[in-house]
This record gives sequence, C-alpha cells and structure tokens, in this order.
Amino acid sequence: MSENSQFSFGAATGVGSLPGGDAREAAKTVTGSFEDFPFLAELPARGPGADMIGRTAGMLVELYARVEPSGWRIGDRPGRDTRRARSWLVEDLDALEEFTQGYEGPLKVQAVGPWTLAAALELRNGEAALSDLGACRDLAASLAEGLRLHLAEVRRRVPGARLVLQLDEPSLTAVLRGRVRTASGYRTHRAVDRQLVEATLREVTGVHDGGPVVVHSCAPDVPFALLRRAGAAAVSFDFSLLTERDDEAIGEAVEGGTRLFAGVVPSTDGRLSDPAGSVMGVRTLWRRLGLSPALLAEAVTITPTCGLAGASPEYARRALAHCVRAARSLADNPE
Repeated sequence: MSENSQFSFGAATGVGSLPGGDAREAAKTVTGSFEDFPFLAELPARGPGADMIGRTAGMLVELYARVEPSGWRIGDRPGRDTRRARSWLVEDLDALEEFTQGYEGPLKVQAVGPWTLAAALELRNGEAALSDLGACRDLAASLAEGLRLHLAEVRRRVPGARLVLQLDEPSLTAVLRGRVRTASGYRTHRAVDRQLVEATLREVTGVHDGGPVVVHSCAPDVPFALLRRAGAAAVSFDFSLLTERDDEAIGEAVEGGTRLFAGVVPSTDGRLSDPAGSVMGVRTLWRRLGLSPALLAEAVTITPTCGLAGASPEYARRALAHCVRAARSLADNPE
C-alpha cells in the first residue's frame, strides 16, 4: 500500500465549483454538507479571476496573467485581473475559516494542474504555453511555489485540518494525445512526451510534502497509471465515462493503495436516483474486478461527476447531500 493510503479521507466530498457568488453561503453549504471532508469552494459565476484558470493564475509566483478576448494571457506585471483573482481567493478563505472553527480532519483545496494550465494560458504571441516546453517548465515551477504558499496559508487559517491538494487536469489526455488546438484552430499542438508529463506532475505534487494529492479529470481516458507514478494518492473522475478498457488500470490502482474519487452524482440539474442506485455501478465494477467488498469504504470517496457551477443552487445543495447518502449506502451494503 502507498504511504498516503493510510491517510483518512472522508467518504464523500465535492469536486470544487458551486453556483452563485456568495462566499459565506458557499462555505456554509460545504461545511454543512460534508462534516468530515469539506473543501474550499470555487464560485466562477463571479467572473474572470473566479474561474478555475484565473483563480490558479492568481496563485502563480513571479508570473502574471490578464484577461484578453481570447482568454487568459501571461503578462509582465500584476494587473487588475490578478488583483481581483487574489481578492476573491482571500474572500473564500475568510469564509472557510469562519465555518471551520475547531475543525479537525481532511480538508480539500483545488487548483488547476500544470498541463491544463499550459493548455489554457496564452503566451504573448497568443499561442498556448503548451507550444513552448521552456514556458511549460517555468509555469510548473511558478505553480509549485504558489501552491506551497497557498497550502501554508490554509494551514494557518484551519490549523486542525489535514490538507488534501486536488489538481484539476481535464486537458491532460488531450495534451498526451496531441489534441489541444492552436490559436488558429486549424492545427493541434504536438503531443507532449509522457515521461515529461509525468515528471512535471511529480514536481508539482511534490510541493504537498507529507500530504495526499488527488488529480481530477472529468474527461474520458484518464491515465490512471501515469498519475499514480506521478505521485497521486487518489484519482477523481466521472464514473459514467469509464469503459471496461479502464478495468485493469483501476484494479492495479486500488490494489496499490490509490483511492478512487468516483463521480457518480450528476453535476447538472436533473432527477437524482435513490442513493443505492447511484453507487450500483461502483459495486458492479468491484465485482467485475474481483475486489473485496470490504475494501470499498476505504478505497472510494463519492463525489459529483464534475464541478457544480452549472447547476442551480437548490440542485447543488441536493447533489452534495446525495453524495453523503450514497457513500453511506456503499459503506452499509458493500456487497
């Protein structure tokens, strides 16, 4: 088992984003829904700087980004967009601190991982940083230092928390397969060498020394084995996108002590099934892999399929509560 397999994760949590723009309301919802595994909520509806790319760009050290019509672009100095991103993050931390007084247990914070950031952030010429491996290296180093500072700040505000760092990498498979489009849209950037992708991820996951890192991707074909080698203690994914091709990698991950954050609750408004129905696929997978049902509770955390920013506030609250009930169903009836 990996050293992080001994870390006590909660049975259910959220992915990151929520609808609305009220930081206190979001923190209250999260801490009320997940008493044993809350997370620092993200509220992208507030606008540029609260979106996942802008929020993480605001964490970078000695690299700055601003909003252009085409997206976020690296610039020379911190401007209004950087200040806004940092201000919203402070507001979110203030709210989290208020609602986690005396809390002891796992607490998750999210940031965009180095490869999705490189695919989304533009260089001065308008092309993605992904087009320049030197720029990718600088970006990863800046992100690593920014995350180190961010984690230290969260520890200061919630001293009883055992921090879990989530890196959001929805573009990772596209980066590995050469499917990220150039600025013109007519071509794609060439695939990045898998060993370089893995080494860069290992550099960034290494900043959370002694704490677990979960890598989240709501895209198909999550590279489970690569993420494990890069230091991920857990992998977060949309369960509905799994195919039987993923079975072997998932079986090896579980047996190696990697935790699965199974996204089984829909992240947009719709009818929710009963809690047992939501985790039926997880039980079926377990039987197919020949894994012990007794392992389920210590190997799986239940989440929505992706962030809830596109949901209504009322549905988002129901979806979070449903994750908790579904996790309880899995623990009570693992067979």
